[in-house]
Amino acid sequence: MSTNYRSGDEAYPHFLTLTLVEWVDLFSRKRYKDILLESLRFYTQHQRFRLHAWVIMTNHVHLIASAVPGQKLVEAIRTLKRFTAKAMYESLQEDQQESRKNWMNWIFRAQGKRSSSNEHYKVWIHENHPIELSTPVLLKQRLDYLHQNPVRAGICYRAEDYIYSSAGAYAGEQTQLPLVLLE
Repeated sequence: MSTNYRSGDEAYPHFLTLTLVEWVDLFSRKRYKDILLESLRFYTQHQRFRLHAWVIMTNHVHLIASAVPGQKLVEAIRTLKRFTAKAMYESLQEDQQESRKNWMNWIFRAQGKRSSSNEHYKVWIHENHPIELSTPVLLKQRLDYLHQNPVRAGICYRAEDYIYSSAGAYAGEQTQLPLVLLE
């Protein structure tokens, strides 16, 4: 297993960044965000990992997640990325309205040719940059960073207004995904 996928103590939540190759803005389209949301919902409901916080930006995703007993977080995230890459790539092939289709296909296929683990296409970069959140200070810092990401990007004025984030749940509002809230 690559050192890029190593996490710390599985008992602690981890801050993860999942980045699309070449920072492609795939998640500027709802259909790809929906694929990711459905996958996250499936993985949390089927006890692959606990999801504590999340945000989907146009070209990357931040998660705070922890392992459930009997599961390894890095393996669950690797499987999630493999599944969503295939589903999003197939959706792109079927999308007759996507104006950036040729450009994105060119990037995904070029990255696949350069990859030792893929030969046809590659959607996500390999690294997740897991950061163990073993102290309350680290936890609060990363939770704030994650939720403020759309505000800093100019997408919304208040973090809890961004629907592709768990910020609303932490403000006592509804969220699109089941969460285990952190205190």
